[in-house]
Amino acid sequence: MPRKRVFLGFLLSLLHLCYADPGPNCSKTSPLVDLRYEFTMAQHQLRGVLTILDDCSFRVSQFDMLPGSDVHWWGAIAPDFANLTAGFIVSDHALNETYKNASFVVHLRQNVAWDQIRVLALWDRPTASDFGHIVLADAANKSSDSVPSLPVNAEPTMFENCKTLSENFRIRWTLNADSGSIDIGLEAATGIMNYMAFGWANPSSTSKLMIGADVAVAGFKEEGTPFVDDFHITEYSECITNLDGSVQGVCPDRNYEDSDSVGLVNNTQLVYGHRRDGVSFIRYRRLLEPVDKKYDLPVNSTASMTVIWAIGSLRPPDTIRPYYLPQNHGGPRLVAYGNLVLNVSENVDDCLGPLDAEDKEDQDLIIADASAPLVVMSGPALHYPNPPNPLKVFYINKKEAPVLRVERGVPVKFSIQAGHNVALYITSDPIGGNATLRNESEIVYAGGPQAEGVQASPMELVWKPDRNTPDQVYYNSLYEEKMGWRVEVVDGGLSDMYNNSVVLDDQQVTFFWTLSGDSISIAARGEKKSGYLAIGFGSGMVNSYAYVGWVDESGVGRVNTYWIDGKDALTVHPTSENLKYVRCRSENGIITLEFTRPLKPPCSPDERPECKNIIDRTTPLKVIWAMGARWTDRRLNVRNMHSVTSSRPVRVLLMRGSAEAEEDLRPVLAVHGFMMFLAWGILFPGGILAARYLKHVKGDGWYKIHVYLQYSGLAIVLLALLFAVAELRGFYVSSVHVKFGIAAIVLACVQPVNAFLRPKKPANGEVNSKRLLWEYFHVIVGRSAIVVGMAALISGMKHLGDRYGGENAHGLNWALMLWFMMGALIVLYLEYHEKRRRRDRIFGRSNFVLGNHEEDDSLDLLSPTGTLAEKESQQSGRMEVQLEPLSR
Repeated sequence: MPRKRVFLGFLLSLLHLCYADPGPNCSKTSPLVDLRYEFTMAQHQLRGVLTILDDCSFRVSQFDMLPGSDVHWWGAIAPDFANLTAGFIVSDHALNETYKNASFVVHLRQNVAWDQIRVLALWDRPTASDFGHIVLADAANKSSDSVPSLPVNAEPTMFENCKTLSENFRIRWTLNADSGSIDIGLEAATGIMNYMAFGWANPSSTSKLMIGADVAVAGFKEEGTPFVDDFHITEYSECITNLDGSVQGVCPDRNYEDSDSVGLVNNTQLVYGHRRDGVSFIRYRRLLEPVDKKYDLPVNSTASMTVIWAIGSLRPPDTIRPYYLPQNHGGPRLVAYGNLVLNVSENVDDCLGPLDAEDKEDQDLIIADASAPLVVMSGPALHYPNPPNPLKVFYINKKEAPVLRVERGVPVKFSIQAGHNVALYITSDPIGGNATLRNESEIVYAGGPQAEGVQASPMELVWKPDRNTPDQVYYNSLYEEKMGWRVEVVDGGLSDMYNNSVVLDDQQVTFFWTLSGDSISIAARGEKKSGYLAIGFGSGMVNSYAYVGWVDESGVGRVNTYWIDGKDALTVHPTSENLKYVRCRSENGIITLEFTRPLKPPCSPDERPECKNIIDRTTPLKVIWAMGARWTDRRLNVRNMHSVTSSRPVRVLLMRGSAEAEEDLRPVLAVHGFMMFLAWGILFPGGILAARYLKHVKGDGWYKIHVYLQYSGLAIVLLALLFAVAELRGFYVSSVHVKFGIAAIVLACVQPVNAFLRPKKPANGEVNSKRLLWEYFHVIVGRSAIVVGMAALISGMKHLGDRYGGENAHGLNWALMLWFMMGALIVLYLEYHEKRRRRDRIFGRSNFVLGNHEEDDSLDLLSPTGTLAEKESQQSGRMEVQLEPLSR
């Protein structure tokens, strides 16, 4: 098995060597040529050796690295935060994959020379992350015979040998035979509060290898600092203290002796330790021939000896046992514990590639609670997760740069006390510090220059993530880079993320929505298991716009749009609607789809069918649904047909903001329509007809009828308006019907004001220009109001058909048209008789009696028949007779 892994590593090395572009012949004038360096691991489990070949290339060998986003070879003049972030790319060789014991040659760019580089790093540009680096030695450190100036394995993460103990546990070691010691590195992809144990079994043990074993137990304390301790095992149990003060079990060596001999019995010396990417690494040194002969075993460096190992939970100190103790490892053999025969003098390296932990996050996790504010302060950077970092970073609830988890639809409250020179903001950029200054784009979700405060005067910031907020954003400082860390945005309940919801027909699908500006966010969740979920806008499947959500064979959620003009697979036509924030998931067979779309498609209705898919927020949205076993984005067939569907559409009232689906015409809106018809179809026209055609009746009856009808109509109009506003819970002017209605109501309200401002009647029959203008204005506004009001009635009937179906409005439309025709006939009849009456009055026919006019408003100043002259002659007290020949 080791030979296979070595052979595989050799093949990978050849592949990388073939990948490297051969550069031109280069000189070797740089004093750095032939120097050998080892990488300092910063993150992503980077290890390797670098050898400078010439003035324009270097070789990398034994190279391990987990992949990043956009990793480049990076040059800087110093390894500190400011200089690294201000560095530059030195090679076009990209590193965007996992490397396993790889070897390859890298060429510098033509405009880059070694004297420009003091630090060579592997740099991830999107996150400004240093995966690892080397600091190039000065020329004075190089000897004349080109022997490497740095010792082999100078970096604590580099060893001569490596042995895989389990899939997640490795041991590395370097034998120091001259000094009589061995350096051991324990490396495990395990939790931060777990221990790693390794040691030698008692040579005299045959079956119970743990009894009498000499092991080192390593781990990390609660504050994150590494430790290693020397243990001696006497029983298969945790360390316990007997009544006589003696101890037994898995106990530290020092517990077996008094405090004066602690230094003599501890045979381990901590060298280095770190936690990176969910992997614990601790390096320690022990003597081959220990000073303590009682509890420590000697290690024969040339012999094959049995070693034991284990990983498990670590118990922190308490008042009774003030030291860290390993608990029973549990778990299966060769996963949680095991043993093997090892000869430390033999060269072994079967560790192919870096350890890749499933959980790479060690930062504290804070789950935001809507009822408790998050206290944001600043403090020193001790364990920042994304090196390099500034000296000062954010602390939230006294935790350094924690991962913050928030739920969509749940408000998050921050109490900002980080200082006046630190402004918090939530951004899409992982680096922060105002990405526009780096010529990068970012989306700011909350905060900004005003989000700063101190402990004495904190600033409160409230942020409510919505369904369009990405799964991962960042909290950062607006003025300085990399002070914050990640924000995990998770889905709460759909009812938290959306303002409204309604259960569709047959109680099988729940429909959610939120209106926002000129767009609408929609979600639908099936209440039974299915292969796909489809919702449609329309009265039925035919002539509907459908949205189908499913999870494909690769596990990716998909949402496609369609126009359906028939009842078979060939009539389901794919469309290209402008959907954003599309998501679809299946949980135990329950499909949930989500998307955001504009209310009005950004195209002409004549271009494509989907351009007619307009959502009017004031018009009930007819929603249907269907479920089936299988869907595809390729050619559809009968196997993709639905297995269950809604029996009828449900009309969702988008503006109500409530969990209701209305299916019939609401009584309040029906009353609104009847009252408007009563006012604009009967009362207002009746008042105008009275003023136009009843003035010849003796007395002021026409005037009273006119006033009573007009004021009654206006009162009914205002009352009907209040009914509609109350039922729709708002006043919206987006539809044509509402615009006509508002115009008509404004004109109707002008008339009473105009009547109040009517000029007095002229004395002695004189012509008053103000009175004449007033009559013109009063008549024109009144008749205009009637015309606009009738347009509002017609558009209202069309609105009714759009909202509640043509079957409800069809008969009413015909009735309204018949009513208008009858009204027009009545007006024509009355106008004919009025003109005939006035003509008879002028020619002295019929029962004309001189001076029989009343001095009141019965004369129509706007009449085109010249009655004004008649009135003037009558008021003057003279009678003038004009003879004209009869032409019959």
